[in-house]
Amino acid sequence: MPTKKLGQQTVALSAPPAIIGHANVVGKKEGDGPLAASFDHIEQDDTFGEKSWEKAETAMQKMAFSMALDKAGQSASNLDYLFAGDLLNQCIGSSFAVRGQTVPFFGIYGACSTMGEGLALAAMMLDGGFGEFAAAVTSSHFCTAERQYRTPLEYGGQRTPTAQWTVTGAGAVVLAKDGPGPHVTHVTAGKVVDKGIKDANNMGAAMAPAAYDTITAHLRDTGRQPSFYDLIITGDLGVLGGDLLLDLFARDGITLNNYDDCGRLIFDPAGQDVHCGGSGCGCAASVLTGYLLNGMRSGKWQNILFCPTGALLSTTSTQQGESIPSICHAVAISAS
Repeated sequence: MPTKKLGQQTVALSAPPAIIGHANVVGKKEGDGPLAASFDHIEQDDTFGEKSWEKAETAMQKMAFSMALDKAGQSASNLDYLFAGDLLNQCIGSSFAVRGQTVPFFGIYGACSTMGEGLALAAMMLDGGFGEFAAAVTSSHFCTAERQYRTPLEYGGQRTPTAQWTVTGAGAVVLAKDGPGPHVTHVTAGKVVDKGIKDANNMGAAMAPAAYDTITAHLRDTGRQPSFYDLIITGDLGVLGGDLLLDLFARDGITLNNYDDCGRLIFDPAGQDVHCGGSGCGCAASVLTGYLLNGMRSGKWQNILFCPTGALLSTTSTQQGESIPSICHAVAISAS
């Protein structure tokens, strides 16, 4: 059997799976931002009618997943696999969301890169001939993230200039083995990169080297130039992390004129106090399932390299003075 592996880290899918359904749900702050028109549901009450922030996150996932299935014309019982994760301890947002669903479930964790990880695994599973339909779902919530990783909202802690705002949002993608585009064509699995950043309020700086490493690997393995893509987009490096990534490539003599970041796009930096931009699993997930895939369907972009990043820290590791390992997975998506 011929290998599908290109170079060290990249897989070229021989039968690229089709994205047949995608949907998202976001909170009020995200709905007040510049991408409002691309969101399927904007909830004005960030509790989503639930008694806790964690239950609200579960409600977001269920809603996004249901809408994506409806758009795909499928039921959960038709799925061969579901890959889902979030930022909560033990990924309870995801596992609680699929309680009662009759679908084989893989709980995954890649921090804010989780949508990239889930999309990659789902696509490779279908390309490998292990099923007909698969889905990837993820979410984050500003209030659950603040409570778990930093300080409870009631504490009123001051945010540093390098801090980012965790997106309250969820995104879901349904893939089919066959169908019209967009298609997932290549996957570049990232490696854990740690440059010694210890500031949990400066995740852009911690994650930028991982994005540089994975994008470099993708271009090397595929033999493509950055200009092959209409858009190379990271998940949530934000303003500072994005600038650092561009600087790293500039040192190689490469100018990424086609680069952007989901964390930069989702909020209005002038009108919304988000400091260095958006972050969280829901950031890349909601931008991908709305703005990016809608843009591909409308003809705005033909080829996108989707590169969500994740900071692999915990509250325990931060308190123990550990540095922040990071990851980035790259997924190439073609409109045709």
